[in-house]
Amino acid sequence: MKTSTAPLPGTASDREEILRHLPEVARAAFHRFKSGGDPAALDPVVFAILADFIPSDSAVPLAELPGNTRLIDDLGFDSLAITEVVFFTEDLFGITITNEEIIRVRSLDDLRDFIRGKVAAPAQH
Repeated sequence: MKTSTAPLPGTASDREEILRHLPEVARAAFHRFKSGGDPAALDPVVFAILADFIPSDSAVPLAELPGNTRLIDDLGFDSLAITEVVFFTEDLFGITITNEEIIRVRSLDDLRDFIRGKVAAPAQH
């Protein structure tokens, strides 16, 4: 599924400043999404954001975990870590995530699908 590649809020330098906190593979994936509009290109970005804020190290890379891996019960995310993920994601993609939306996100697949949906339809937040 292709989405529009409408410009994201903020300046390019603002996004680059945010992106510099992510590994190169995630930065490249973000630029692929921005130029091509394919939300599936966002998976490395989502995993990099989670890895940056995960409360405990996982023995298995996040990208290799099953999609039904739960953020709180399996990965140890608490409300503070989830809040940090939300703020970073909002800043990076220029989206708004409400409390009501994020409390429905429970697993890795939920989060990937949620972010893909939000960036595919930014006018509907």
